[in-house]
Amino acid sequence: MGLLEHRVAIVTGASAGIGEALTHDLAKQGARLVINARRESKLQDIASAYPEGQVSVLAGDAGDPDLSVRLLDHALATFGQEADLVVVNAGRGLRGSVTDSNTEEWEEVVRTNILGASHLMRETANRMAKQLPDPASEPDAFAAQWKKIVETGGPSRDIVVLGSTVGRHISPFSSMYGSTKFAVNSLAEALRRQMAKHGVRVTLIEPGIVRTEFQESAGYEMEGFGAFMDTISPVLTAEDISRSIMFAVTQPPAVHVNDVMIRPTRQEYP
Repeated sequence: MGLLEHRVAIVTGASAGIGEALTHDLAKQGARLVINARRESKLQDIASAYPEGQVSVLAGDAGDPDLSVRLLDHALATFGQEADLVVVNAGRGLRGSVTDSNTEEWEEVVRTNILGASHLMRETANRMAKQLPDPASEPDAFAAQWKKIVETGGPSRDIVVLGSTVGRHISPFSSMYGSTKFAVNSLAEALRRQMAKHGVRVTLIEPGIVRTEFQESAGYEMEGFGAFMDTISPVLTAEDISRSIMFAVTQPPAVHVNDVMIRPTRQEYP
């Protein structure tokens, strides 16, 4: 029996990198999943590795404000229960600072990294808050159900948000991207404080340098950036970040690992 056999998860940005690695780890622990990205064929390939019906695909643009509702409705319709583990992972990178980054890409980066993430956080939080009695208006009923959840070991309810070290330690070389992650980091912490009374865990994961296709798609000059990664090697892998997320979401319901910054051992900055 897997640790997550009774849980329903949603992972955005699941076609590559951290999202793909996490999809595999969640599925191996028995979770039922809805996975999302733009590349439907890649998502179908990932889903085909697991028993029929365990991993469902819903392709779409993470910056689309309607996608959050579609994802959560799809999970409920497919698995007969609301998602209780939602990973806000999809995002776009952008090389450069406010003075030299490509201004034509600013709007798309903000739309995906802040607005799309915010819509999914909002819709998920509102639904999860309704899964137990309101602790303000029905404190005794909430206390009784929360006590049962703690004593029986679940079900936990998790919102996991992918931030970045450059969202906390802004780099002048990627400050436009970093500013979007600064926003996401702040929103995740604010949501954590709001949802704590409901017994919902909001976990911020802040990776350092991770070797994925992200850097190339963000427009980094790969020869120079590759040389930088070599100086601090080995850099992180997507599997390293997934392992940290798995640690957080498999804690007992009353234990919250709410903020994890993870860097390669030899990364000094950011």
